[in-house]
Amino acid sequence: MKIQILGTGCPKCIKLAENAQVAAKEAGVEFEIEKITDINKIMDLGVMLTPGLAIDGEVKSVGKVLSVEEIKKILKK
Repeated sequence: MKIQILGTGCPKCIKLAENAQVAAKEAGVEFEIEKITDINKIMDLGVMLTPGLAIDGEVKSVGKVLSVEEIKKILKK
């Protein structure tokens, strides 16, 4: 599973990446975290507000820092 953090590296993006890593470990899934900081690539995914979270290229969240529990729910779907 590829967890993609979409953002320029702001504090919210960093917190989302940390929460995603904890959630994936707690959910027991094999994962790789990719940070996408190129604004053109972020916009290509249809994201206009950061931070964004995508799983295997599918955008799941835009413009907010999800909690560990919220991310675990997304990962289990």
